[in-house]
Amino acid sequence: MKSLNRNTALLIVDIQKGFDNTEYWGGNRNNPKAEENAKKILDVFRKQQLPVFIIQHCSQDPQSLLHESNEGNALKDDFIPLENEYLIKKNVNSSFIGTNLKESLDRLSVENTVIVGLTTIHCVSTTTRMSGNFGFNTYLIDDACASFDRMGINGEKYSAQDIHNMELSCLNNEFATVINTTELIQMLG
Repeated sequence: MKSLNRNTALLIVDIQKGFDNTEYWGGNRNNPKAEENAKKILDVFRKQQLPVFIIQHCSQDPQSLLHESNEGNALKDDFIPLENEYLIKKNVNSSFIGTNLKESLDRLSVENTVIVGLTTIHCVSTTTRMSGNFGFNTYLIDDACASFDRMGINGEKYSAQDIHNMELSCLNNEFATVINTTELIQMLG
């Protein structure tokens, strides 16, 4: 298995308290241990003193659980940035649009990005696609992100796991390499 060099950054996308309200987001969430796995990865990055970017979605819709006026906007406790880490606030799906994320990664000579967070089909996917398009070797961690059930355009219900799997299959080998937490930790040494 390939090992990752020192030019690797972790992007933690939208691990916020508002996502604990499963019903608001469509019901039934897959990967109940996604945050636990993301925390394991975060701990390795911190131990190895690799760059960490914590991304927080700040919806412009005052009714959204992720609007800054709502307590759901808060980052989950394990994902509060430390003094030497970067907090990126965004208000669209991509962590790159309207932020200084790309410039910050370039300034640090980052070559590889590792992406974890919520939700697979929204901000995780959009950030992954742009990371790949910008030329970063992008690693999306299957068991450190999650989705919710969704209703189709004809009223059919799609399970969170099916949506998650389909999105990962669309991203893998096109925009990113999809691996799991254990594989990533082995690559980081």
